[in-house]
Amino acid sequence: MYRPARRYSARVGRRQLYRPNAPSLARVSIIVRPSPMAANPLVTFDAVQKTYDGKHLVVRNLHLTIETGEFISLLGPSGSGKTTTLMMLAGFETPTAGRILLRERDITHTPPHKRHFGMVFQDYALFPHMTVAENIAYPLTVRRLDRAERERRIRRALDMVQMTALADRYPAQLSGGQRQRVALARALVFDPQLVLMDEPLGALDKQLREHMQLELKALHRRLGLTFVYVTHDQSEALTMSDRVAVFNDGIIQQIDPVERLYETPVNRFVATFVGDSTNLPGTVAAVQEGGVIVDVGGVRLTAVNVNAAGPGTPVTCCIRPERIGVLADDETASDNVLTATVEDVIYFGDHVRLRCRHAQHEITVKRPLVAAPVQPGQPIRLHLPAQHLRAYR
Repeated sequence: MYRPARRYSARVGRRQLYRPNAPSLARVSIIVRPSPMAANPLVTFDAVQKTYDGKHLVVRNLHLTIETGEFISLLGPSGSGKTTTLMMLAGFETPTAGRILLRERDITHTPPHKRHFGMVFQDYALFPHMTVAENIAYPLTVRRLDRAERERRIRRALDMVQMTALADRYPAQLSGGQRQRVALARALVFDPQLVLMDEPLGALDKQLREHMQLELKALHRRLGLTFVYVTHDQSEALTMSDRVAVFNDGIIQQIDPVERLYETPVNRFVATFVGDSTNLPGTVAAVQEGGVIVDVGGVRLTAVNVNAAGPGTPVTCCIRPERIGVLADDETASDNVLTATVEDVIYFGDHVRLRCRHAQHEITVKRPLVAAPVQPGQPIRLHLPAQHLRAYR
């Protein structure tokens, strides 16, 4: 039975940028495809840089816009700059250079408690001595809302995350998924203009994590709030996001809607980091209209020329495993056919994966269960469609 929270108080403790004292790496130029709605963005990172030691930049000349109502994920490996970017947006870190704008107002040096952002941490940061309702009430108490308004918002937040029946429990009495819901309700209860999430599902088991991904996506659609989500899990980013910004070495490598990001990576890092990819090194033999011919171990393959590679240029050809076809004995293809030997067949429940060998190259093929079975040691012919094979310098 929900009881009104008692009163309590607590304290929780193509631009270039030149700066005389900035690290030499400060002069970095990047290009990011703008959002189609970027005329009036909610948040703008304007040439933002961050260094902790005065020598090495962890975020380099960042230009990024975040639109009202979108779910954007910052995706990248450890040390790529994604969490630092989120912490600067939250106000917990201050940029070394550049500006952060909220609706065109400079908030670079605005304290976190004055930004009116909701925050969900990986460890949830719940007060162990407070009940679910009291934890959710905390942001309203520090904002000194009257008792009636607090109670109304707490009830709404509890209902939003389906935790009304557990309002009087303490965090130690909750499961990981329930604690995550409480942390989310606390971040939403005061109607923030922006919700920031720092890998909030990382501590959950696989099944619960996938369930919470769908819940978060549904909640975002229902509320229409702006979510900024940090993760190193590519499937998590693809499942929930409207757009994904892929970070590496402090730079956004690509920012795009999820389908475009997966199907048309702009460089080799994105192609190999996002999703599974078969990679075939080779050399450009010729350039033709709309593509390039690559010599891969003596076999000529036609591929999309992503980075304008010229004849003689070493490239890596990348293709998704589900795009590779296995030709039957009576099937033919006009181009891009390799002969390979099956080394292993791995059962994944909803599909099988073939580990194949062509010369010194390993090729992974993803096949539906209904496809004709193959056995290890069996020679097969693989078709790599030219429109899905992408050559990167």
